[in-house]
Amino acid sequence: MATDTKPVHIVGGGLAGSEAAWQLASAEIPVVLHEMRPVRGTDAHLTDGLAELVCSNSFRSDDAENNAVGLLHKEMRLLGSLIMESADINKVPAGGALAVDRNGFSEYVQQKIETHPLIHIEREEVIGLPPSEWGHSIIATGPLTSPALASAIHEATGADALAFFDAIAPIIYKDSIDFNVAWFQSRYDKGDGSDYINCPMSQDQYYEFIAALLAGDKTQFKEWEANTPYFDACLPIEIMAERGPETLRFGPMKPVGLTNPNSPDKPYAVVQLRQDNKLGTLYNMVGFQTKLTYGEQKRIFSTIPGLEKAEFARLGGLHRNTFINSPDVLDGELRLKNHPHVRFAGQITGVEGYVESTAIGLLASRLTAAEIKSSALAPPPVTTALGAILSHITGGADAKSFQPMNVNFGLFPPLEGRFRKKERKMAYTSRASSDFEAWQADR
Repeated sequence: MATDTKPVHIVGGGLAGSEAAWQLASAEIPVVLHEMRPVRGTDAHLTDGLAELVCSNSFRSDDAENNAVGLLHKEMRLLGSLIMESADINKVPAGGALAVDRNGFSEYVQQKIETHPLIHIEREEVIGLPPSEWGHSIIATGPLTSPALASAIHEATGADALAFFDAIAPIIYKDSIDFNVAWFQSRYDKGDGSDYINCPMSQDQYYEFIAALLAGDKTQFKEWEANTPYFDACLPIEIMAERGPETLRFGPMKPVGLTNPNSPDKPYAVVQLRQDNKLGTLYNMVGFQTKLTYGEQKRIFSTIPGLEKAEFARLGGLHRNTFINSPDVLDGELRLKNHPHVRFAGQITGVEGYVESTAIGLLASRLTAAEIKSSALAPPPVTTALGAILSHITGGADAKSFQPMNVNFGLFPPLEGRFRKKERKMAYTSRASSDFEAWQADR
């Protein structure tokens, strides 16, 4: 590596920023990683650790043959993703999903970043758009971008910033759960068959619970937050309940694929908890993101059978997410059109989910490295998971109605030929794997 290579400045030490720093350093390009915590905190982070997970501890499905996010996992592993490496090392049981010990996960990423000789961490708040004298820069501040930087981004893009609320699920101490009522089992015995704790509800208990959710005191919005939309994949549980009394029973509380060993009665609804740390001492309430006040959470969630004496390691919460209108303001290589020395990465680009955010950080850094080295790097084919999500945010989506999006097969080009429903997903992943392999070979 040439000693006069200017460092790339990365703003934000979350998953996308950490991944981008690692990828650039692995390409022998120096990095200055700016992280504002602990100088300035956020409404959701609890630590100043890099790559802290503030919502779920799940990276969702790890099935690379039948699921788009599982396919994305596979592609990122093949590109040496630090985030996927840490997830695999800190994996906890979660059926067919990839879930992690959140503390171990963050600590591993931070140790790798801190000890890399080409990465320098600056603990400071960046309040403006990276200046041109910094040269190549990547903004990966995520959904919790500080107000000062958000204002600077708004001014630079000339487009309205969009925002939505993201809700966090509570975490419970395992030893406070009553296993005379609750039991271990995965739906349809996936994974090792016992990756989730299940709390059953009768019909009467379920409808009483729904009524309590609807009547419970909620977090009050500030005036400027009142019209901010939610992201549908992370709705607070009480908002789901408002859509109809059966909504939860056909969503996160569906009782299918489960058999209660403690009772011959089939449960009308089930609350599931998923392991949140490697020790197996903490479990989070699956799908129970909430904007209920802390007091109401303790009161209402303690009416769930098996959780009457539950002790909470963390209660649920609500925070405001910010993202840019990427199809309008970014080019095909994630550069800000009117400030091309700046790239954007992560959730601020309008992708949703840990893996998708990390993937855009990975791509932004590799595109930056190629530009620095004056070597061409074709974006991954749109038939791959990486290519599909990149294409979506850089022009595939309609800028007039742009909203955050998880990776899904609807973003992939249509398949040629006809397939049965069960074969279609495997056809997508088979085509993607073949095209990804060819793309890697050409680089």
